[in-house]
Amino acid sequence: MFKIMTAAAFLTLFTCAGWARSSPTPKDEKSGAKSEELSKATQILEEMTSSDQIPKPLLTQAQCVGVIPEMTKGGFIAGAEHGGGVVSCRNGSGWSAPAFFSISGGSVGFQAGLEKSQIVLLMNQQGEQYLMNDNFQLGAEAVAAGPTSGTSGSVGWKAPVLSYAKSKGAYAGINLAGSTITIDHDTDRNVYGSGATTQQVLNGKVQTPPQAQQFVAAVRRTTQQG
Repeated sequence: MFKIMTAAAFLTLFTCAGWARSSPTPKDEKSGAKSEELSKATQILEEMTSSDQIPKPLLTQAQCVGVIPEMTKGGFIAGAEHGGGVVSCRNGSGWSAPAFFSISGGSVGFQAGLEKSQIVLLMNQQGEQYLMNDNFQLGAEAVAAGPTSGTSGSVGWKAPVLSYAKSKGAYAGINLAGSTITIDHDTDRNVYGSGATTQQVLNGKVQTPPQAQQFVAAVRRTTQQG
């Protein structure tokens, strides 16, 4: 009886050890989640730019392009919204590998009763400078709802950051004033190595990893002239 119990205990221990080895580590899980986020961001960027709702001149002039696959209105905190995204910037050799960021704030354009939105951000050079600060408040002077192709009049830059949203199949500019963008340094280091800084990533000094190549290619296609 003792031998049977000992054998059973050994078998259980061996099985658990094997399961532990085969189970994904937290780092693997985070990497997989970010790969999925990049895939969704690629799809959203292509969908929102193929509709021609975002004026082509603004896309071709953009210094940085960011995508938030899902901006969600919190159910337990009134008026609180949060989302995570990726952003790529122009450099001397093309477009950079993407940096990861989070965005949060109150009353982020959900006045029409929208609970979830996919968002595209276009930034000019001043917007890129804000981004390099790692953590910046999108005040009324820093961000504006981007004009659409059907908008009458000029489609020039109204603010350093222009924002567009898609929700329930509709496209429109969205007001992000009052929200805060924070660079996700932990994820950047996890993806690019402990020595990589966000500035190095966005300046094109870090090689684009395989899981991000489709996103960078989509940014390149949607912003090219002609």
